[in-house]
Amino acid sequence: MFNRSLILLPLLAAALAGCKPENKFQPPPPAEISVAVPLQQQVQPYEVLTGNTAAFNTVDLVARVEGFLSSINYTDGAYVKKGDLLFLIEQTMYKAKVKEAEASLDSAKAQLLNAQAEFTRQETLLRQNVTAQNTYDQAKAKRDSARANVESQEGNLTVAQTNLGYTSVTAPFDGIVTRHLVSVGELVGNGVATKLATIIQLDPIYVTFNMSEQDVLQIRENMAQRRLSLEELAKIPLDIGLMDEEGFPHHGFLNYVSPEIDPATGTILVRGLFKNPDRDLLPGFFARIRVPTALGSKAALLIPNRLVAEDQAGKYVLVVNKDNVVEQKRIVTGQLLVGGLRVITSGLAADDRVVLSTNGKAIPGSKVVPKESKIEPPPAATTPPSK
Repeated sequence: MFNRSLILLPLLAAALAGCKPENKFQPPPPAEISVAVPLQQQVQPYEVLTGNTAAFNTVDLVARVEGFLSSINYTDGAYVKKGDLLFLIEQTMYKAKVKEAEASLDSAKAQLLNAQAEFTRQETLLRQNVTAQNTYDQAKAKRDSARANVESQEGNLTVAQTNLGYTSVTAPFDGIVTRHLVSVGELVGNGVATKLATIIQLDPIYVTFNMSEQDVLQIRENMAQRRLSLEELAKIPLDIGLMDEEGFPHHGFLNYVSPEIDPATGTILVRGLFKNPDRDLLPGFFARIRVPTALGSKAALLIPNRLVAEDQAGKYVLVVNKDNVVEQKRIVTGQLLVGGLRVITSGLAADDRVVLSTNGKAIPGSKVVPKESKIEPPPAATTPPSK
């Protein structure tokens, strides 16, 4: 008997195969992206410039009188105190000249005493009409001459004592003395001042740098066109860091601003003063200087510096708009703060949701699922390490 079920089974299988739905591409769900609004803080505006350290005082130690060098009383490169004896020139001749001047002064004083007594006697006799006028005049002239001689001998003694003092070359201030340039026994001061060494004062120490005309004009605008007094200038803080230092560990104050701009370079010379008790700063060091560009702090928007990207058109950050779509926003950056936060001076709004993820999921034009996060301020967010 013919079995119909054997014929229907293949037909049923073909029909079921024809009813199977087509395979379609299913896009992946939107990526979950961390976002946060910019951190708002009061920040002191700064400009970071470069300059060099310079000695507070530098003096060449010279022999101002002629003689043989008797002794060198310091170690090359040693730290000395004000008044310390550094070099001694042979004193025998100069001590003798002082004694000679003292003897001449004593003789002149004795002559003046005798001339004064004779003048007093002649003055009395003249009032009594016992002596002649010319005798009185001669006594008076002799007295005046003796008095002038005393003053002359006093001057000679001062010169002799000064020359004797010049035989001792002492430190004019606390500082480091360089290597000696002459040896014991050499003749110095023979017609010209002989340089013996140099003393350098390191505490405090200057830092000099140049600011551009544009920076100066911007600072004047920020300070409401104020012309600060010397007392106010001395209160403006400056901070510096050396090449091998992170941040700005050395703190000082503004000390001097040149009254004119160099027309050849378009810059103005500025100088800061820094305490240097440990003498860590040496003259000639290259330094980064952090200069405040306004009085007081200003409100600023901060984001992590790692989020700032750059292409040929400039710097930008990725934000998520109200439709949860990623887009680029062109920005202008300011100073970099300690902790890696960057000041955004323009291009970003306080309510913009900035993309924090850096895993490549945030693509401009793509829709995402924003996950709200927060930018945490570092302990010292207002202290920028560099520009």
